[in-house]
Amino acid sequence: MTDLSRYRNIGIFAHVDAGKTTTTERILNITGKIHKIGEVHDGAATTDFMEQEQERGITIQSAATTAFWKDYRMNIIDTPGHVDFTIEVYRSLKVLDGGVGVFCGSGGVEPQSETNWRYANDSAVARIIFINKLDRLGADFYRVVAQVEDVLGAHPLVMTLPIGTEDDFVGLVDLVTEKAYIWDDTNDPLNFEITDIPANLIDKTAEYRESLIETAVEQDEDIMMKYLEDGEEPSIEDLKKCIRKGTIALDFFPTFGGSAFKNKGVQLILDAVVDYLPSPTEVNPQPEVDIEGNETGKYAIVDPDKPLRALAFKIMDDRFGALTFTRIYSGRIKKGDTVLNTFTGKNERIGRIVEMHADERIELDSAQAGDIVALIGMKNTRTGHTLCDPKQPATLEPMVFPDPVIYIAISPKDKSAAEKMGLAISKMVQEDPSFRVETDEESGETIIMGMGELHLDIKVDILRRTHNVDVEVGKPLVAYRESITKRIEDSYTHKKQTGGSGQFAKIDYILEPSEVGVGFEFVSKVTGGNVPREFWPAVEKGFKKSLDEGPMAGFPCLDVKLTLTDGGFHAVDSSAIAYEIAAKAAYRQSMPKAGPQLMEPIMKVDVFTPDSHVGDVIGDLNRRRGMILGQEAGPTGVRIKAEAPLSEMFGYIGDLRTMTSGRGQFSMEFSHYKAAPKNVAEEVIKETLERNAKKK
Repeated sequence: MTDLSRYRNIGIFAHVDAGKTTTTERILNITGKIHKIGEVHDGAATTDFMEQEQERGITIQSAATTAFWKDYRMNIIDTPGHVDFTIEVYRSLKVLDGGVGVFCGSGGVEPQSETNWRYANDSAVARIIFINKLDRLGADFYRVVAQVEDVLGAHPLVMTLPIGTEDDFVGLVDLVTEKAYIWDDTNDPLNFEITDIPANLIDKTAEYRESLIETAVEQDEDIMMKYLEDGEEPSIEDLKKCIRKGTIALDFFPTFGGSAFKNKGVQLILDAVVDYLPSPTEVNPQPEVDIEGNETGKYAIVDPDKPLRALAFKIMDDRFGALTFTRIYSGRIKKGDTVLNTFTGKNERIGRIVEMHADERIELDSAQAGDIVALIGMKNTRTGHTLCDPKQPATLEPMVFPDPVIYIAISPKDKSAAEKMGLAISKMVQEDPSFRVETDEESGETIIMGMGELHLDIKVDILRRTHNVDVEVGKPLVAYRESITKRIEDSYTHKKQTGGSGQFAKIDYILEPSEVGVGFEFVSKVTGGNVPREFWPAVEKGFKKSLDEGPMAGFPCLDVKLTLTDGGFHAVDSSAIAYEIAAKAAYRQSMPKAGPQLMEPIMKVDVFTPDSHVGDVIGDLNRRRGMILGQEAGPTGVRIKAEAPLSEMFGYIGDLRTMTSGRGQFSMEFSHYKAAPKNVAEEVIKETLERNAKKK
């Protein structure tokens, strides 16, 4: 297939348990990709093929698959919903042209949906909304539509209305065609009849259809004038054209209802993907950047005849070797081609090209602009690297990954496990950029770092089961930071006179806290050449390196500003090295005087609890130094939004389940760093210094 207008690259994203994977299963079933439907709760879903996914009933890795519907080719990525794996959603959205946001009909817009929606806004991805599980107790289509407006600040364009609620949900009214789709009880998605609109919904349909037309016609001046002045309703074709235009421009999001599990409404979603979501040529092309990451003004135009531009967005290791999932933006690749990786500067040879269907693969000889394929045989390509034509190199905008907030020490049980562990961990780091590893030089311990308890829990599980490495796991530790509170003016002179040329560097400087979230700032106000301009970067470098170890307990320092005001130099003895040494010594001299303080990670916590346990949950959060930001009553319980320090939240899920008789749920994600209270800081510093002393 080469007609790019018939391609749709889409992702399915949502909160945990809204039904993304089930929706993907139904799509594959309807499009004839699979004949037996696998259920998530039985651990048999096609795209959940990791053991850990099947056991826990959650999606961990995004899985890619290809399906065909009415002569259109769909590359579909099913993404995880759990907060610890949002990185998977982020990197999938980066390479997609459109998305389907799935919301639970009873749960509504949940915290994770907000994060994913924000990512999709950042990546400017056109979306349609699927309000799923309308057969569930407490499901309310109209309430969820209102939440999309209030919580996400988005404009949902209602396209279907539900017929019946909860157990009596039988079908949908399509507002564009003004027909009702009624499914029978055989659970066959294609077993529906198209009938007239039920009498009790005629008024509501008219009201919503009018609103739909009024919003849609704003996209086309001529159609709008005919509608407003002559009262002429647009044809179905014109209406679809307007909706498509507005969807691609992100002016609104066509919103559908249904129940994927009961097979109701999924083909309307497939039709909507074809009708309203953009093809690869209809989205803004990816900007090309220079080595520093600044845009060059050139773009990777989606065209098979242009030079090759492709982005590796996911590495996955399986029994056939490493698979590099790649989105091709322009040009084409063939088996055996040599491509340039602009990040490493090295050429790589493409061994095989496969089209993925979850964990099955179909061999291809070539792929072209618009395709999402997996490449086999790439040695040094990592997530976010650009592959391009060696004769016409260019880099695409890379991906930015958040820093981990939690870490644990692991050690192999015996010597044979030690060798296997090194190999296994290096593979895991390549697959997941939000998973980091460090080796503690002094103790020889391996420290693994991630986005949350579940994230690390699953990594240890993969080590044990997938890689057969038996490890001992320490208790989770928090990634604290340090910062300063006072402004200090100080001076430092570095002199060293031994045989041969000496070393001399004098710096006068101001050390002060910078604005929250800015990181390290360096400014030079030296005039008159007392510190020659060529030595300023050395001062910045020396100080910046030192920030990795704070003055209190050796945690990295945040938000510090250094202003170089004056200094002195020696025509013979001054050098970049001398100024770098002076800056490092100045750091050691001044940081302890600048009111250092310990900063702890604060998490955004969202707890769902039945009404009867609200008091217990709030009391417990207060004991954990949590700050309650608000609570919202829903049909099946209360959602409490709070902020709490990560250190107090370890093991929270167990306590919450005990408090709520197993009915409570929560999700949390990193929000910001905040100064720790004095008693907490003293305890942490004491423990850290003791731990470091033991290692030595």
